[in-house]
Amino acid sequence: MVKKKIAIITGASSGLGREFVRQLDKKMETLREKSAGTEKLNENPNDILDEMWVIARREERLNELRSQISTTLRMMPLDLTKKGSFQTIHTLLKEEQPDVRYLINAAGFGKIGSWKDISIDDCNDMIDLNCRAAVDMTQLVLPFMSRGANVLELCSTAGFQPFPYLNVYSASKAFLYRYSRALRVELLGEGIHVTAVCPYWVKDTEFIGTAQNTENSTYIRHFPLASREKNVVCHALVDAELGLPVSTPGLVCTVHRIAAKFIPSEIMMGIWAVLRRI
Repeated sequence: MVKKKIAIITGASSGLGREFVRQLDKKMETLREKSAGTEKLNENPNDILDEMWVIARREERLNELRSQISTTLRMMPLDLTKKGSFQTIHTLLKEEQPDVRYLINAAGFGKIGSWKDISIDDCNDMIDLNCRAAVDMTQLVLPFMSRGANVLELCSTAGFQPFPYLNVYSASKAFLYRYSRALRVELLGEGIHVTAVCPYWVKDTEFIGTAQNTENSTYIRHFPLASREKNVVCHALVDAELGLPVSTPGLVCTVHRIAAKFIPSEIMMGIWAVLRRI
């Protein structure tokens, strides 16, 4: 029995998740055209996806995405802060036994503000979505992945150091970053690549607007040198195909990653205290 080859993308209704769907679809279109013609394929033709499973809360957004994509989409309007959603996904995986070539955990959000400006519910949801949901998805999907498959965990440059006034978000991304790095080593023998994707601010997603939707988000005034989602996703997919453990898709996050290795956290937080007021 030939297994269906699929990609699973969470947070697919907007932002980076939606852009991953679009760029994977373009890649599949190119592979299908080459496979149908006489042009030699550099990639393995067995990696042409049969279907993408797209997961997000907003079903209407997923339906909009369907009209833009040529690859078959399976719409899964689920809230990953609800544990019952994972039972639905697990049941479907067991029934269909697919060969998952990509798992892209792009669901997540952040909030800007001091500890007193952010509700307990928002704190819990950040931890649930950014940490637990990513781990649960990975644990569920890994048994259905094989050699050459890719796991992309959407972390953040915020995971490289503590960030006052972005404290829960940065801590959640530090967790996901460390989890990704360790998991990569565990899976080396199985030929499954894990890449921690750590972008800087991305200007053309909903993230900044959501992060600022608190009682007092003025602790971070501007977002200079912010990236664009197309560039972040393109860079991340290339890095994942190369099997890199970390993708820093942009100059700012690359410099930040290096600096955080050598400069103590207290000094980094002092630098942040200046930069966030610019």
